[in-house]
Amino acid sequence: MLLKGSIPVKYIVGKIKYEILVVMGYGIAIEIVYQNYHISEISIPMTVPTVLGTIISLLLAFRSNQAYDRWWEARIIWGAIVNDSRTLARQVLSLVNEDIDPDSSRRFQERFIHRQVAWCYALGKGLRKDNPFPFVEGHVNDDELESLASYDNVHVGLTLLQSIDLRNAYQKGWLNDFQQVEIDKTLTRLCDSMGKCERIKNTVFPSTYSLYIHLALHFFILLLPFAMLDLFGFFMVPILVVIAACFFLIEKMAIHLQDPFENKPTDTPVLAISRNIERDLKQMLREKHIPESMQPRAFYIL
Repeated sequence: MLLKGSIPVKYIVGKIKYEILVVMGYGIAIEIVYQNYHISEISIPMTVPTVLGTIISLLLAFRSNQAYDRWWEARIIWGAIVNDSRTLARQVLSLVNEDIDPDSSRRFQERFIHRQVAWCYALGKGLRKDNPFPFVEGHVNDDELESLASYDNVHVGLTLLQSIDLRNAYQKGWLNDFQQVEIDKTLTRLCDSMGKCERIKNTVFPSTYSLYIHLALHFFILLLPFAMLDLFGFFMVPILVVIAACFFLIEKMAIHLQDPFENKPTDTPVLAISRNIERDLKQMLREKHIPESMQPRAFYIL
């Protein structure tokens, strides 16, 4: 996620540097031909690119809104994961009857809450198609790690382990019927959030829509120099570059926002959120070793 601080110009320009170089070369070539060969027939009325540019602006605005909606939905889902993780820890710590077997019930609480931390990391890394085990290893035991190795999606295996542990706690009498149902409802909400994230990850933004806008934008850039030759002369080239850069940046912004789990600076900061969940849950467990919050990488945080 990009932070509020100033975003380096190098990062912004780097997204469109090749497109700008091509546009600049194209504009210079058109200007050289126009000045040296005096071919006035190649100019066109300004109305033509103006109408086309207006249409493209509306299409880009709509696409940007749709891309932002996907990004914002992902952020809302992870906000719900934060809330449900805290709720789960609170329920496990407050509802479990510790009088029956204090030592075993306490180990159950610690195991259950640590597994929830592992689940958050596993989901975040899984959405980015990264290896989750470096983040999971410190929160589950060796037997559980061995069982999780057989899963393509480690977070799915962790949900099953949580459900089995909850069933065992109920059978041992640490939870009554109502308490078991309430904790299971929280686990169900977490599963729903998991499925929503996977839906965003696996649902491709309509490629034909992106392609049509991309082709229309390039056609607009191709026409624009011919409309500005008589008006601006050689100053047509920098003006063309500025206009093209604005359109390309808007298009790039939409492309990056539409996929919030791609390990890019514009991503939903799933690892930073998971680290904050870990800190909160360990503090609820009264543990002494609390990890530091994840620090941003220059102008963004993952």
